[in-house]
Amino acid sequence: MRTLTLFFFVTVISLTAFSQANERPKLVVGIMVDQMRQEYLYRYYDKYGEGGFKRLIDKGFVVMNGHYNYVPTYTAPGHASVYTGTTPAYHGIIGNDWYDKTIDKSVYCAGDDSQKTVGSTTEDKGKMSPHRMLTTTITDELKLATQKKSKVIGISAKDRGSILPAGHMADAAYWYDGKTGRLITSTFYMDKLPDWVEKFNARQLPDKYLSQTWNTLLPIDQYEESGSDNSPYEAKLGEHRSVFPYDLKELRKTNGNFELLTNTPFSNDFLTEFAKTAIDAEKLGADKWTDFLALSYSATDYAGHRVGPNAVELQDMYMRLDKNLADLFRKLDETVGDGNYLVFLSADHAVAEVPQYLIDSKTPAGNLRFSQLTAGLTDFLNSYFPDKQIIKTVSNDQVFLNHEAFSTDPRTGGVDMMIATELISNYLMQQDGIANVFSKGLLRQGDFNEGGIKGMAIRGHHPKRSGDMTVVLEPGWFYSSRIQGTTHGSPYTYDTHVPIVFYGKGVKAGSTVRYHTVTDIAPTLSMLLKIKLPNGCTGQPVAELFE
Repeated sequence: MRTLTLFFFVTVISLTAFSQANERPKLVVGIMVDQMRQEYLYRYYDKYGEGGFKRLIDKGFVVMNGHYNYVPTYTAPGHASVYTGTTPAYHGIIGNDWYDKTIDKSVYCAGDDSQKTVGSTTEDKGKMSPHRMLTTTITDELKLATQKKSKVIGISAKDRGSILPAGHMADAAYWYDGKTGRLITSTFYMDKLPDWVEKFNARQLPDKYLSQTWNTLLPIDQYEESGSDNSPYEAKLGEHRSVFPYDLKELRKTNGNFELLTNTPFSNDFLTEFAKTAIDAEKLGADKWTDFLALSYSATDYAGHRVGPNAVELQDMYMRLDKNLADLFRKLDETVGDGNYLVFLSADHAVAEVPQYLIDSKTPAGNLRFSQLTAGLTDFLNSYFPDKQIIKTVSNDQVFLNHEAFSTDPRTGGVDMMIATELISNYLMQQDGIANVFSKGLLRQGDFNEGGIKGMAIRGHHPKRSGDMTVVLEPGWFYSSRIQGTTHGSPYTYDTHVPIVFYGKGVKAGSTVRYHTVTDIAPTLSMLLKIKLPNGCTGQPVAELFE
């Protein structure tokens, strides 16, 4: 009898443990904030409310030293890398767009001429799909793990911010059409918009948002974390100086009408409202199959390029985004239940300081005029190879050689190409602002796990899609002729250091200062969801979260 009782006791414990081991969150919400530095979590901390960023920071697990581990750091590669758990060397999204050697023209990361727009008369806006992404995403793997019973939906103002995270098997991906002020999709997902999306579009929220004035949430003298509102380093919005208040009703007349929305914090309001509607309409998190909502906020990038990281506009946008997050979390608490859902927050890249601001602050930086550089290089090569077009194009800091310019004889053609590569490298290395030049051969022979700038170039280089040479600028430099605004794309920490925060089911409160890369996000989710890793994954789970 004692043996039977013991057997029963052990069996109950085993079954309970097995049940707990297979218990997954009802809903995963992935939040990407376009162009967000890690420091923004803390720089504006005192101005945040209790329910948004602070809830994630104080009750979630914060990876304080999270980085991108490849170059270039752009939007499309960033979203793809977070969701695939690998870098452009494997997933193939080497830029927002790039020169395609096989068809001799530039292609867009999500462009797909075989698809059509759904939900709008703007024909080109919906010719999109994830077909150029070569590996699975964590969202794909969730679909595979549940026999496609899980729902996966992507939402963003940018098509690439919605399509790439949602993966190849998504139920839907929606993005903003600035021509019409509507949320649209592609025939890759469906032939017509669901009734609930049509009803949402019928509310005409962009028109309402753009009929008001954007002023600061707090008195402007309380924005002590930012610089002067009237700054010479911020670009105008149309003819309007970059100062508060912004009369959006007037500005929309000369700034693309509905397209203006993406340069305002109300774009984030719009996406949050749509996400909340999607949760109800699609009953996300309502049954035993884990669903996934991939949400990407883009307004911070549109505004960030124009005004830079020191602007009052940017701080106000983050303070308002904090309210959006709090609103979204309240909705999740009400519908899915606190403790039943899992959230992660990260960014597709960070951002550089405005170079002219650094120069005026006696800090090394600079602008490299791209047109002058390429013209000078062309003239230089003509002196060695007269009447030959040696360079086909330059794209994403990569030089694509014109292979047809060289002899088909492998003995002479190969030598000429080696000479041209060396000449280009030597010329570029003599230019102010250029730190290094890596040839395709050097990168292909390199170790994927190599450290330093070279390692980042290796991880960003796709053998079939990338160029013959990769150029890396000095810290603080980028291609521009303007003294206002900023950008991203470099391998330096100001562009690579982004937030990585996990919150909710299966996550304990805490933090780590160990170095982690964004490619660790997907495998961490795989462990929390108890499903297999994306098929090209090179990242590792954040072990500290499980200790």
